[in-house]
Amino acid sequence: METRSSKRKKLLNAENEAQPSTDLTVVADWISDLPDAILHHILFLLPIKSIAQTSVLSKRWRHLWSSFPDLDFTTINPFGNSLTNLDSISHKSFHSNGMDFINRVLSLRNKNKNSDIRILRFRAHLSFSCLNGLIRRAVRQNVQELDVQVATDDYFNLPRCIIMSDSLRVFKLKSHYPGFRLPPSSIMTGGFRSLHTLSLSLIILYNQPSLLDLFTDSSFPLLKKLNLDACFGLENLDVSCRALQDFTLENCFQLHGLDISGAKLERLRVASCFDAYSDKSWVKVNAPSLRIIIWEYNSITENSFLENLSSLHEASIGFFVLHEDISAAKLWSVSSLLAGLSHAHCLALESQSIEILSSNNYFAVPLSPFNSLKSLELNTGFNKSDIPGIACLFRSSPGLHTLTLRIINDYKIERKQWNRDLWEMSNSEEEQYWESQTRALKSFLHHLKVVKIHGFLECENEISLVKFLLKHGRALQEMTLCSGHCNSRDSLRRQKIRSQIMGFSRASSNAKIAFH
Repeated sequence: METRSSKRKKLLNAENEAQPSTDLTVVADWISDLPDAILHHILFLLPIKSIAQTSVLSKRWRHLWSSFPDLDFTTINPFGNSLTNLDSISHKSFHSNGMDFINRVLSLRNKNKNSDIRILRFRAHLSFSCLNGLIRRAVRQNVQELDVQVATDDYFNLPRCIIMSDSLRVFKLKSHYPGFRLPPSSIMTGGFRSLHTLSLSLIILYNQPSLLDLFTDSSFPLLKKLNLDACFGLENLDVSCRALQDFTLENCFQLHGLDISGAKLERLRVASCFDAYSDKSWVKVNAPSLRIIIWEYNSITENSFLENLSSLHEASIGFFVLHEDISAAKLWSVSSLLAGLSHAHCLALESQSIEILSSNNYFAVPLSPFNSLKSLELNTGFNKSDIPGIACLFRSSPGLHTLTLRIINDYKIERKQWNRDLWEMSNSEEEQYWESQTRALKSFLHHLKVVKIHGFLECENEISLVKFLLKHGRALQEMTLCSGHCNSRDSLRRQKIRSQIMGFSRASSNAKIAFH
C-alpha cells in the first residue's frame, strides 16, 4: 500500500519534472507526515487556542485537533493560572471568554468517537450545574486525568459520575470558598477502582466528621498518591491503602485522631493539623517502607505512636506550640514521636521542638538515642534557654557526622556580645555548661566531622559552642561559620573576633575553619 509520504514525494517529483526551468524549490511538509502521537506531543507545548488554530491548515491538521487528547484550558483562564482574585471575577465574564470555548471543544470531540481525553484541566468560577455538565462530558469521553480548580457561589456536591469512572487515573479538585461535600460513604466506597492519584482541597465534613472507612483497599485498591487539604470538620481519619506511596495531609485544624498504615508508604507530610485545644488527640503511623516524613507546624497531640519506621532516611519535625498548655502528657507524646524516628539518617528540627526539649519539665522525660543519625539540622533562636535542648540532642546523636545550625535572628531578643578579655576573667556560664557535658558527649565529639553555623553573630552563646566543639571534637575536619547581618561599623570588630577564633585550641589537627 502506498503511504501518504511516498505519494506526496511522487507528486513533488512530477511537478519538478514538469517545470524544470524554474528556480523555485518545493519543500516537503515533513512535519505533517509525522505520526499523530508525536504531533500531539509537540502540540501539547502550545497554548490550547494556538493548537485550535492549526485546524485551518489542512484536513490532516483538522483531524489532529479533533483527536488531540490533552486539553489544558488553564492557558485561556482570564484570571491567570491561579484563582487568587476569583471573587472579583464575574461568573458571566468567564462564560464569555472561556466556557463557551470549552463547551465547543468538548462538543466537537463528541462527534469523534475515537477521541478519548487523556488530560483535562480547567480553572473556572461557575455554577454547579455547569461544572457537573463539563465533568459528565469528560467522563463519557474516558478522561484519564482530570485537574479542576473551581469556585462556585454555594456549596456543591462531588459529582457522582467521577466516582464510577473506569478510565480515571488522576483526579485533582481544588475548590475555593465555600467548598464542596462528599457523597455518602456507601457511594464513595463503591467507586474509584482505577484511581492512582487523588488530590482534594476544601472539603466540608461537618455532618460526617470521620473518614474511617473510605481510604481503604476496598475503596482505593490502586491509589498511590493522596493529598487532602483543608478538610473542615474532619475529626478522625484512617488511611490504610495498601498501594499508597505518598500521602500529604494539611490544614485540618479540627483533627483529633489520625491513623496511617501502609506497607508501601514512602513519603508522609502532615502540616498544620490537629486541634490545639484537645486533650484527647492522637496520631499513629505504621509504615515499614517510609523514607521521608515531614511533620511541620502541627499541634502537639496527647499521644503519638510512630511504629515500624525501620526504613526511615529523612525526617523534618516542627510543632505549633501553645506554651501555656504543654502538659506532661504532651511532653511524653513528643518524646514518643521522636523515639519513632530513631532509625532516621537525616533529621531537621524547627525552633519549637528545641524549646520543648529545653523546658524544665522535660528532664523527667527520656529521649531515645538516634543511633543511625548522620546529619542533624537545628533551626533555633539559640537563646540561653535553648542550650539544654540542643545538648540533649547532641547526647542522643552518638554517631553524628554533620551538624547544621540555622540561627534565627530575632531582633526582640537581646544578645550578649562576646568580649574575650571579660569572658576569660569571668569564665562564662555558657562555657562552664558545655564543659560539664564533655563526658556525656564523648561519642558525639569523637564522630562529628562537619559543623555549619548559619546566621553566626559572634555572640557569647555561639562562640562558647564553637570553642567547645573545637576543643573537644577529635574527628572534626571542617567548621563553616556563615555570618548573619553585617554592619560596616562592626567589620573591624568582626575581623578581630575571627582572628581570635582561629587561635582557639583544637583537638583535631585536621580541623579547618572557614568564614562566609
